[in-house]
Amino acid sequence: MSDRIQHLTQSRRNFLATSASGLGTLAVASLMRDERLLADESAVINPLAPRLTHFAPKAKACIFIYLEGAPSQIDLFDPKPKLNELHGQALPESMTKNVRFAFIQKATAKLMGSNRKFARYGECGMDLSDFVPHLSTVVDDVAFIRSMHTEQFNHHPGQLMMNTGLPLFGNPSIGAWLNYGLGSESNNLPGYVVLTAGRGTSGGASNFSSGFLPTTYQGVLFRNEGEPVLNLNNPAGLTDAVHRRSLDALRALNQERYERVGDPEINSRIAAYELAFRMQSAAPELVDLSGETKATHELYGLGRPEPSGGGRGGGKGTFEAFSRSCLLARRLVERGVRFVNLFHASWDHHSNIDVELGHNCLMADQPVVALIKDLKQRGLLDSTLVVWASEFGRTPLGENRPGFATVNGRDHHPFAFTIWAAGGGLKGGTILGKTDEIGWGIVEDPVHVHDFQATLLHLFGLDHTKLTYRFKGRDFRLTDVGGKVVDKLLA
Repeated sequence: MSDRIQHLTQSRRNFLATSASGLGTLAVASLMRDERLLADESAVINPLAPRLTHFAPKAKACIFIYLEGAPSQIDLFDPKPKLNELHGQALPESMTKNVRFAFIQKATAKLMGSNRKFARYGECGMDLSDFVPHLSTVVDDVAFIRSMHTEQFNHHPGQLMMNTGLPLFGNPSIGAWLNYGLGSESNNLPGYVVLTAGRGTSGGASNFSSGFLPTTYQGVLFRNEGEPVLNLNNPAGLTDAVHRRSLDALRALNQERYERVGDPEINSRIAAYELAFRMQSAAPELVDLSGETKATHELYGLGRPEPSGGGRGGGKGTFEAFSRSCLLARRLVERGVRFVNLFHASWDHHSNIDVELGHNCLMADQPVVALIKDLKQRGLLDSTLVVWASEFGRTPLGENRPGFATVNGRDHHPFAFTIWAAGGGLKGGTILGKTDEIGWGIVEDPVHVHDFQATLLHLFGLDHTKLTYRFKGRDFRLTDVGGKVVDKLLA
């Protein structure tokens, strides 16, 4: 079988992308010629052109804030007075017999209560700890899921599960799936942008990869300082006119190769070069925050004092980087970017949880809530989904790892944890799910990671069972072979 026939048979979308027939293809090609994306009348279509949804969408963009390491739901979102009463007592062996822990020693493990003070806020009556005072001001715009669960109890597999739907390397992330299914409304910026603050996640680029999808759909990492993207600017002495002529020549060579073999990765290459050319003017304007008002800077916490002692949460400058990234996320979706990831590590509090979790919350609480408020007052929250998530939760048992002088942290807990989201068609003020008296297991409305992913795609007008890509003889999807839309979360 020839290379061209192989590529044509990979998937229906690849066939459409490599076919010259159809009114839709001609219309897109005409628009692309206007934008100088096509070298000639027979050139390829734009792989990020906006596409039709399966049904009417509520959301147009997503800002997915990923807090690697697992924030403790017991100390932030799911108070357990009974756990405090039982502090220091052991669980029955029947509850832990077949349970795998990352570090806890079962024989001597004891329940550990929380030192946090909780109160109820908003019309929904959501319980929040004293570590997230800003979040308490927007609870009626937020949907809280207290009954998340997953099968993964170690960080990298858990990160892959939440971000790509499978605990394995080589699979597309949520942002890649959305850009594959919907395209992008931004002409001069990538459809999928990745921002970071502090340490990188242990999963690294595998959390925002395009996997087996064409590389056009992978996340593009933006930096917090200097050039937004490395090597974006022209080298000294290279004018825009010369650069343009060089790109035209390179595009012609790529187009000739594409016409011979039909490889969609060549489309990706052509589109990437053209996008980079346009980004040379768009990206510097994006990251220049001088045009934002003083009130906006203060809202997001730019320039605020940064306490020392961050521990796992990153070194000096992390507060500023996180605040800046939240503001950049708003500016990105304003400019048509489909999916923005913001990664921060680490919330992996095996010890010193009161100090280090408090530090991280002080960093994140204000700018994340500022983002929600800013989007709302600009009329963007209804169409922008803001997610606060991680790979799993933390145990009601204190971590008694050998060598620890004191027990003041929690181990990994995949059986019951909390994530939350706002906007984008979700029902604000929702508190979904319930855990038992000590926060060990779920007793009401369990939500698997695949259920949450199916719901996210639904908000964008996509049926998670129909958004597929044929790879190695199988139709893959974000939710693998499971997942259901959680109707109780929908507005």
